[in-house]
Amino acid sequence: MKKKICLLFIIYFAVNKIYAQTYIQNVTVVDVVNQKLITDQTVFIDKNIISDIKPSKKIKIRNDAKIINGEGKYLIPGMTDAHVHFFQSGGLYTRPDAMDLRKYYPYEKEIDWNLNHMEDFLQRYLKAGITTVIDAGATYNFLNLKNSLAEKPNLPSVYMTGPLLTTYEPDVFKNLGKNEPFKLTMSVEDAKKYVQEQLPYKPDFIKIWYIVLAQGKDVEAAARKNEPIVKAIIDEAHKNNLKVAVHATERITAQIAVQNGADYLVHDIEDEIIQDDFVKLLKSKNTVLSPTLIVSGNYGKTFGQKPDHSAYDLENSNPEAIGSIYDLKHLSFSADSTMVQEDKRRFTSPQMADYLNKIDHIRKTNLKKLIDGGVTIAAGTDAGNVGTQHATSFITELKAMKESGMSNWQILQSATINPAKIFNKEKITGSISQGKIADLVLLHSNPTENLDNLTKIDLVIKNGQIINPQNIVKATPESLVQQQVNGYNARNIDAFLEPYAEDTELYIFPDKLLSKGKDAMRKDYDEMFKRLPDLHCEIKERIVNGNFIIDKESVSGMSKSGKTEATAIYEIKDNKISKVYFLP
Repeated sequence: MKKKICLLFIIYFAVNKIYAQTYIQNVTVVDVVNQKLITDQTVFIDKNIISDIKPSKKIKIRNDAKIINGEGKYLIPGMTDAHVHFFQSGGLYTRPDAMDLRKYYPYEKEIDWNLNHMEDFLQRYLKAGITTVIDAGATYNFLNLKNSLAEKPNLPSVYMTGPLLTTYEPDVFKNLGKNEPFKLTMSVEDAKKYVQEQLPYKPDFIKIWYIVLAQGKDVEAAARKNEPIVKAIIDEAHKNNLKVAVHATERITAQIAVQNGADYLVHDIEDEIIQDDFVKLLKSKNTVLSPTLIVSGNYGKTFGQKPDHSAYDLENSNPEAIGSIYDLKHLSFSADSTMVQEDKRRFTSPQMADYLNKIDHIRKTNLKKLIDGGVTIAAGTDAGNVGTQHATSFITELKAMKESGMSNWQILQSATINPAKIFNKEKITGSISQGKIADLVLLHSNPTENLDNLTKIDLVIKNGQIINPQNIVKATPESLVQQQVNGYNARNIDAFLEPYAEDTELYIFPDKLLSKGKDAMRKDYDEMFKRLPDLHCEIKERIVNGNFIIDKESVSGMSKSGKTEATAIYEIKDNKISKVYFLP
């Protein structure tokens, strides 16, 4: 009996230590609601709730509490990416309806990979200071997975819908059972049926993929044709206390959706510059809109084989997902690569550049009109689509919103308090206020001066837990090696060198020393990256053996004579690449 009591005491102590009383002292609070900085504050967190906020001189610190020195730092609410898709990886093979590469990489394999890596993606969101994500289109298998992951308090909160209800479904997604991300909805009866079908999986909302395939003058007629189905979905969802999100990129589809009760529009309008009456409609209905400015351009960059990933992207994205983007380089040399080569020509053509610039201009112009008209804007990336990486794409999206004319304060609101309004959660989360959930991010620098400061994270606080961002995503020997391959293919010297130890040694196998130290590598590889614009490494085969990774590589772009075949052995020590042996 005494042993049981002792064990219960240990468990109780361990659990309550996770949610210990915590004081963040002398910190500048970023008040996103009132758009002001409040200096020299102490924030008291009791378990998972913000219990008190006072000037540091006026708050008494308890002796047994954890104290965090916030001097010179900035405390913001945990951020929200209000539009993601976990059934998509952000990699090259994730949308076979856009580019069908199933003969190179089966879509069933992509589905399994995404299911196995949802937790990894969530960890990367948390590391980026994103404590909540909204999945605006998933599958029944992902809803089940989401509900099981919800038991882990050190992951972001997830709001998720089931399959997208749509009157158009690409053939590649049909007949996938519980892995199917779409439900073809052709009648009012179907609309009610498929909303009801989702209920046992406990979705947080319902999503409509309002696709119009017509063009020009026929767009409105096609949109009106499906209006009864859209209305039936919205009505049935609302009867079951579920909000409705709608994909609507045309002004008329967005207008019809909102007039019929849609709560959340998950794209900006891109077919025309909106008028004041449309802005007033959204404002009067309290509709929230997420503009997703970067996603279509990322398709163009990927298929045009001109990705422009930053060192931040390459160092913090899932290495396998972002690495696959560069596969088009060697796929374009395959015997049956006509499709790949044609897409490259098409997406690098002046006509495509003009088209993408046009819709980008329309979206940004519309976003400025919406924000000036008082419409609630929620930042969202549409992450998971080809080229739009989970977690790391968020800062790029915020910068695109800045280019539209939004202020840094408006952008911070769009990333914090505004997404909370989608599900009427603004009274319990989204800002730093007494009584709200302690989802917070401690920054080294002022985000109202520079949005890049949102990536300079000291600590993440999720449900009151204090988490060092460097400990969230666990590097593996394979992920470190793949990360440097990605940096190599991007010819980004900082991303390439980041996984290496400062005293890394490079050898010709077995013991001929080529160079020692990261500085020597920087000099040699930086010069090579600048000199060889077509440099590309394809991993033909990889063997993982403990702390050793053996890669059989095929390198193109080093000379006009063709590809260079090589084998590299990487030795990992203390979570860094310590030695590399090249086999001639």
